[in-house]
Amino acid sequence: MKEAKYSIKDLEKLSGIKAHTLRIWEKRYELLSPERTTTNIRYYTDDDLRKILNVALLNRQGYKISHLAGLSDEALNEKVLSLSQNESLTDIQLDTLLASMIDLDEIRFDKIINKAIINYGFEETLNRIIYPLFERIGMLWQTGAINPAQEHFISNLIRQKVLVAIDGVMTVSNASPKTFFLFLREDEWHELGLLIFSYFIKKAGHKVLYFGQSLPFSGLTETSARLEPDFLMTILTCSLQNEDVLSYIHKLAGHFSSKTIFIAGYQVRDIEDPLPSNIRPVHSLAEFRQFLLSL
Repeated sequence: MKEAKYSIKDLEKLSGIKAHTLRIWEKRYELLSPERTTTNIRYYTDDDLRKILNVALLNRQGYKISHLAGLSDEALNEKVLSLSQNESLTDIQLDTLLASMIDLDEIRFDKIINKAIINYGFEETLNRIIYPLFERIGMLWQTGAINPAQEHFISNLIRQKVLVAIDGVMTVSNASPKTFFLFLREDEWHELGLLIFSYFIKKAGHKVLYFGQSLPFSGLTETSARLEPDFLMTILTCSLQNEDVLSYIHKLAGHFSSKTIFIAGYQVRDIEDPLPSNIRPVHSLAEFRQFLLSL
């Protein structure tokens, strides 16, 4: 597979370290050695990205950059893996999973997820690690900081685990079960978050009508009219201009004026415009789980 080339802005987006700081680390500690294209444009490799992710992670945990700069790549990896086994450091686990996505490292991914499941249980692993990871991947996808192969790699690994968990959900007795219609808008393909919501809805004893990826608006209106769900739910992560996001939200709200519509995803997080009264933005998985408990 052809190695990726990253700009310093890409490193900033992926590591959370400002480009200015990265340049200082590079100059003062020789932390990175960027290569140049034939047109003399600086770029960084997968190895550089791997190293800066590890260094950034350890630096946030209190390690001095002067110390980290003197360590080999193997020593940095060992420190990060050691930290990622700590059940209380979910940020470390998230960063390490992100690194495993960049490196396409399935063994490392499984080790971290399986350890988290042992420590927290599957539901809390979804809540503390997998859903926040999904949100971070959505942001990186939006900004172009990761490529499709990396996104597909990690999403499919998580998807397999969530599907197994959904199949294993035992039917819970609920005195007044509600019906949730889950879908993604046309040309929206990132269904991982929707699957996670589906798991928790079923776990709470409610019914899920799951329509998944890229459902045309005509199919949404026709099918929901026939099935009459209590709630609709979707996630917006695909690249859209802000006005297009708002236009779609208002279109949903107007057509389903008698329904409560839950909308999650990176695209709705920073909307400042007032939303229709029947639209409920979902800011966190924990918030939605509290709603389920209230039904």
